[in-house]
Amino acid sequence: MRMSASHERPYSGEMPTPAILNARQQASPKLSKTSKMPGKSWSQSAWETCPGARKDDGSPVSACSFCYALTGAYQFPGTIAARKHNESDWQKNGWVRAMVKEIKKMTHFRWFDSGDINSPILARKIWAVILETPNTQHWLPTRSYKDATILKQLRAIENLPNVVVRYSSDSREGGHLDSTLYPNNSTIIQSKDDFIPQKGVALCRSGERAGKCGSCRACWSKSVRTVSYIHHGNKVGEKKFEKDLIVV
Repeated sequence: MRMSASHERPYSGEMPTPAILNARQQASPKLSKTSKMPGKSWSQSAWETCPGARKDDGSPVSACSFCYALTGAYQFPGTIAARKHNESDWQKNGWVRAMVKEIKKMTHFRWFDSGDINSPILARKIWAVILETPNTQHWLPTRSYKDATILKQLRAIENLPNVVVRYSSDSREGGHLDSTLYPNNSTIIQSKDDFIPQKGVALCRSGERAGKCGSCRACWSKSVRTVSYIHHGNKVGEKKFEKDLIVV
């Protein structure tokens, strides 16, 4: 599908960043392949690109205090380098086109197995990528809806037929977001005994499948209002939360 030049522009009211203005800088997105999911993902650094993960005092919200992307294999040098690369790469000329080329043949794609949307310009570019890959089902989990300028773009994204914007609750005790405001959302529960079966609510059972999605595609389904994830992982040390938010 031929790209419209307008898809490479930031949304109205935002000035292009220097990287966008430099047409000689061609984008080269680095995708990650997690063992759990049926497809690849595009990510940024956890915490540093997560405006919705922070309380007013700068400390992490409850769910993010156990962030898996700040521990384990996510701390390998190569993994860190790929996410740092993506933080500047998305600002370059041609990033939307490069992303479309990478994922247009995939049946399922996840945004942000690490990090989040830290700019309304990035959100608008993600909208363009999803628009130009109609045969790919996209899953976009986010807490960046707390930023009004990003939420405006998320509303445009959620109206596309091939994407689920899954708004993440800060709770680790099963607290749900208002589905009239956030039609597809997620929460964390402490154990499967805390799960209350009801229409439109799904329990992630990857723990019963060696941590893999298997045939389940609930996270990508607009008919699933809420996905409940069972808590796992350890509390992250305070030093991991000392870095400032990257603002673009």
